[in-house]
Amino acid sequence: MDFRETAPAAAHSDMFFGEDGEVDEDEYRFSHKSSATPASVAGFDHLLRNYGTMSWREVAAPAIELARDGVPVWEDLAVNLARSKARLTANPASRAKFYKPDGSNYEVGDVYRQPDLAWTLEQIAEGGADAFYRGEIARRIAADMAKHNGLITLEDLAGYRVVEREPVRGTFRGYDIAAMSAPSSGGMHIVQMLNIFENFPLKEMGYGSADAMHVMAESMRLAYADRSKYLGDPDHLDLPVAALTSKDYAAELAKGISLSRARPSAEVAPGNLAPYESPETTHYSVLDSEGNALVNTYTLMFSYGSGVVIDGTGILMNNNLGNFTLRPDIPDAFGLMGSADNQIAAGRRPVSSMTPIIVLREGRPFLLTGSPGGSRIITTNLQLLVNVLEHGMNIADATARPRMHHQWYPDRLEVESGFSPDVIRALRARGHDVQFSAGMGSLQTVMFTGGLFYGYGDPRRPGAMALGY
Repeated sequence: MDFRETAPAAAHSDMFFGEDGEVDEDEYRFSHKSSATPASVAGFDHLLRNYGTMSWREVAAPAIELARDGVPVWEDLAVNLARSKARLTANPASRAKFYKPDGSNYEVGDVYRQPDLAWTLEQIAEGGADAFYRGEIARRIAADMAKHNGLITLEDLAGYRVVEREPVRGTFRGYDIAAMSAPSSGGMHIVQMLNIFENFPLKEMGYGSADAMHVMAESMRLAYADRSKYLGDPDHLDLPVAALTSKDYAAELAKGISLSRARPSAEVAPGNLAPYESPETTHYSVLDSEGNALVNTYTLMFSYGSGVVIDGTGILMNNNLGNFTLRPDIPDAFGLMGSADNQIAAGRRPVSSMTPIIVLREGRPFLLTGSPGGSRIITTNLQLLVNVLEHGMNIADATARPRMHHQWYPDRLEVESGFSPDVIRALRARGHDVQFSAGMGSLQTVMFTGGLFYGYGDPRRPGAMALGY
């Protein structure tokens, strides 16, 4: 189910450039104008109506109670709001939502209430998606947008539609992989990189070895180079899915990987697909006793999105227009390069890295995973799959092991702490610009095997957990 946001009707490719030809960074990232038409409510409504067993009133009741009566402030929330104060106080409605009436910060143990959000959730509980896209909520969003130079109108809201798409499919070491298709780039490139790995003995190389990390880094470099050219909104162009996920194409890419030398990104261009072509981010994974499996990733883009709250609703808006390519020579808000096919255009859905994945064994759900993390989402999920399916780790060990990331440009290999210093030296000797990074992603993984359910929440972010009912 694709419930990615869409560019409003008034959006266009030059909208964030000033008269001097420079990008207005604040407007591009932290303004009413940076928001694409919201889609999460439509996605949840589509899921509930077509596949659910409960009413909106039932599923919304716990959230309404938490918003109305409040939740105790925990340390991570208190620290995070204090750190983000400069951005979240620029908008009066945001200041009122996230800080006390006198402007002071919430402290650990305070009760944090969201009465405006409780009202919004009540409206949705009664009227479903129509209440959000055609009712009083929509009128408040459109009015606030008009007041602050935003683009989203009543017509944009009423015209939003969820699209069901075929997942990207592949295989790896006898397992079947099903992942999100475009406009997410994640599914195609997960399958592409797993296909490349099948040409190397990663298991024999060993987790965290210089050889294994080198092969993975070079594969990431190649996949992200292809991402920069071939990805876009599938409703606006024909995507080369079959070619990108072809095992023959992966084998050809694998031939270009030298085990002794890292290729500079300037030497790597998007591949020639012609021979293989035919005519903040949130994630959760759920398995149930009836065999149903659901993985869901959705995002406001940056932490706290645009930082804009719609007056009278408690709704924090996205800044997903920042996932579009401003120009092919300008990286997006996460430093990723893109093509003209991902430039802003009315009604277009921006390319994302969101990568919810289902792994099947003998046709049955075996492993579900996904993660937040911007441009690192794809590589975070990739390493979980390799750790479990190739190295035989359980999902806790596979999640906790240190991670790495390469995205073609900038030309550097980012690593978490925990890898062997000798391996880091060996990678640098091969030409990798190794840089240490903060924690990457936050995997939320469940598995069904041997008649038992397993779950693990990534320890990299506070509050992540696995729950059984």
